[in-house]
Amino acid sequence: MSSEKPYGTRAIEENRLQSWPNPSPHRPYLISFDIPEFTCLCPRSGYPDFALIKVRYQPRDLIVELKSLKLYINGYRDVAVSHEAAVNRILDDLVALLDPHWMRVTGDFAVRGNIKTVITAQHGRRLSGAATGV
Repeated sequence: MSSEKPYGTRAIEENRLQSWPNPSPHRPYLISFDIPEFTCLCPRSGYPDFALIKVRYQPRDLIVELKSLKLYINGYRDVAVSHEAAVNRILDDLVALLDPHWMRVTGDFAVRGNIKTVITAQHGRRLSGAATGV
């Protein structure tokens, strides 16, 4: 029996967030992602936490490459991290990669222990003229 890791596990471990040039840097516009299958581990209990992660941003010169974003998010599945730390880390990593005009990351976590948690972290200021829907 092979001890080699499955290709998906290797892809997640080897992944690095990547960017692409913004095709329309002259125009303020909004990019929206909903990531409905986010999982991480509770740092106290080790139980899994589940969330819908929403990313909204107004790009400057770069946009995020979606496959790298998918693998980056999947990398949290075995990470012991609080809801607050996860959302803020995702925001920090994306801002460091993209330097957007504005970005908001929201973690809408599943009910656990009879408590519903929604964490929102934001960077920058929205430009006028961009589409709404955040």
